Amino acid sequence: MSHVFNKFLAGLLVVSALHALPVFAAGTSDGSSSAEATYPDAKAAVDAGKFAEALPMLQMLVKDNAKDADAWNLLGFTYRKLGQLDDSDAAYLKVLAINPNHLGALEYQGELFITTGKIDLAKANLVKLQGLCGTCEQAEDLEKALKAVGA
Repeated sequence: MSHVFNKFLAGLLVVSALHALPVFAAGTSDGSSSAEATYPDAKAAVDAGKFAEALPMLQMLVKDNAKDADAWNLLGFTYRKLGQLDDSDAAYLKVLAINPNHLGALEYQGELFITTGKIDLAKANLVKLQGLCGTCEQAEDLEKALKAVGA
């Protein structure tokens, strides 16, 4: 039991050094630690709009499995929703280094590009998505986001 507790404390110290405020707001209602988090736990928190709660879970997941493109993608999305745009950008770049054709990352990175005024890069992501999947949900969502800003 003390090994699990020590692992949790070490993880908490790392996370709190990086993002002190989100960590203190990130407890779960059942008392489980971020060290025990699973992707479904993190996804459920994100789906519920609990981005500050999801953040340490996702940070732990990518620390434990640096090749998990889906966890990196959800981490990038979470950073973006928290306004941490540089961290979001870095996470999407990590996803695309693991899987250059990751549909979700291409969509979300495109949305980040729109947020940061890089419309040409967002359009390039849309073209790549359309080439990969035609009119899939990710391509449609990015296209709607571009149209919403008049692009």
